[in-house]
Order: sequence, then structure tokens, then C-alpha cells
Amino acid sequence: MTITHPGTELPALLGREPLPTPDDYEDFWAEALDEARRHPLDLRRDRVDTGLSAIDVFDVSFAGWEGRRVHGWLRIPHHRSGAVPAVVHANGYGAGRLSPIDDLTWAAAGFAQLLVGTHGQEGGSTGHLLQGIDDPRRSYYRGVFVDAARAVDALRSLDEVDATRVAAIGNSQGGGIALGVGALVPDLVAVLAQAPFLTDAPDGIRLAANGPWLELRDYLTAHPDRTTAVARTLAYVDGVTSARHAVAPGWISDGLADDICPPETARAAAAAYAAPVIFREWPGAGHEAGGVADRQGAIGVLREWFGLGLRHGNVGGSA
Repeated sequence: MTITHPGTELPALLGREPLPTPDDYEDFWAEALDEARRHPLDLRRDRVDTGLSAIDVFDVSFAGWEGRRVHGWLRIPHHRSGAVPAVVHANGYGAGRLSPIDDLTWAAAGFAQLLVGTHGQEGGSTGHLLQGIDDPRRSYYRGVFVDAARAVDALRSLDEVDATRVAAIGNSQGGGIALGVGALVPDLVAVLAQAPFLTDAPDGIRLAANGPWLELRDYLTAHPDRTTAVARTLAYVDGVTSARHAVAPGWISDGLADDICPPETARAAAAAYAAPVIFREWPGAGHEAGGVADRQGAIGVLREWFGLGLRHGNVGGSA
């Protein structure tokens, strides 16, 4: 398959192959999670008056990385019988948690949804990728991945949620976070990553024409002496590394005209995925990775994996 990119391919600042898994990968993350779980979860929630009648919405917070408060929106179907399956959901770069009634798809499908606000990204802020980029232990995404893993703990503590049926989902940056949670939390039911960012960093910075990979490209161009340190930091959070440690079945998708997260990057994650994976590529699609059709297909397979019946509808795309 021939893929064209809107941008011009640049030098291979991090090489042309996916980054290798660090030797201490499992110990690195076990230490981070153990440190976070020394802090009481301290889950708090307050109902939000949204005017919705079919979905209950709560403003929630809990203790995440180093005990910091992590904020999110909890959405639960109003009409339910017993505990329901649930998804931890993360948004794209700079989006934060958005508004209480953004993206009601997953709650409308019958799932509890905890939309996690990515640390410091409210209001469309950027530059986060470079925070602590020279040191894995100070890396911005080390804390973000731990926050998202703690969100699984938060969901499982709720009476309304079936703790045995929890998935991690996300789009763009959220897709990279979902892959990371899938590597750190071994008993998830599924991982859904739509146009995942933070995945296959070497090809990401080489091929992207827009988006946050350009922050890293500019940084490495200005500081070539830091390439080795940056590569080591990224190797702990790269979606390809996460995929190598996948346990739950996955859904990974991309758009073949995506100039933010080039399709090669999602393809590398799918090729590395250590559990069964459904991989969808959408001809003509950009960073939306199939948009509504992709989301409809993902709902169908998620219902199947949650034991709610066979998938339905056309999942589309190309395998």
C-alpha cells in the first residue's frame, strides 16, 4: 500500500525503527504505580446539572501521580439495571476534559465513562511533550500514564460500575495514553486507540506535518546532543512499547491522510500489539481516523468484548 503525506519527510532524528523497550521497563512502571498508590484514592464527586435526562454527569477528582488531584467527568446512563461496564477515556493534546456534555457516545452506548482531564492541558495549552523530556523519571507522560491508571482504580471503586468490565479508550494523545494504560493495568477487557499520538516516535517526528510531533522535531534540531536522552525517555511511554506489553484485546485505527499522527505510527503499534487486535485504516481520512464510522465499529466490538452481544453494524475501513 502506498501512502502519501501532506508534508515533506524530514531527516530521521531518532532513526527509522521503533524505539527498543528499556531493560527496566517493568520495574520503572511498578515503582511509579506503587508510589502513587501510597496516597489514598480520595475519590470525590459532585452531580452536575446539565439538563440531560438520559445521562447522569458528575464532576470527579481523585489522587493521581504524587498525590496530585486529577479531575474528570463521570458520565453514567441514568436508566440502568445493576452495575454497568465502564471506560476510562482520555482526549487529544491540549483538549483537557472539555465540557460536561462533550462526547456522550460512550455513556449513550450504556457504559460508564470517566473522561480524565490530562494534567495541565485545560484551555488548549501546548508544550507538554517536552516537559522532562531528558529524564524518564521527570517525564510529563510518566505522571499522565499513572493518573490514567489511577482512573481505572477510581472507576472500579464505584457501586455503579462492574469492576470486572473496564476498558481504556482514547483518541490521538488519548489513544497513546490508552495504550499505556493497557500495558500498566493487566486485567482490562479492551483497549481502543484511535489515531494514537505518542506512538512510534521516530516515524512520528520524521513524517508529521502538523501537531505536537513538531515540538519535538524543533527541540531535537536545536539540541542534537540530547537525542540519546530523549530517545530513552520516549521509549518508556511510546505506544509501540506499550503495545508490546498489551494483554487485553485492542482496536487501533488510523486515517491514511493523517498529517498529525501519520498512519505508519499506528501501523507500528498494531504490528507490535501482543494481544489480539483489530486494526482499521480509513482511506481518505485524516486525524479523525474514520470519525463516526470508526466510533460505531469500536462500539460494536466493545459491546462484544464486554459480553453484551455480538457486534453490529459495519465496522468499515480496511484491515
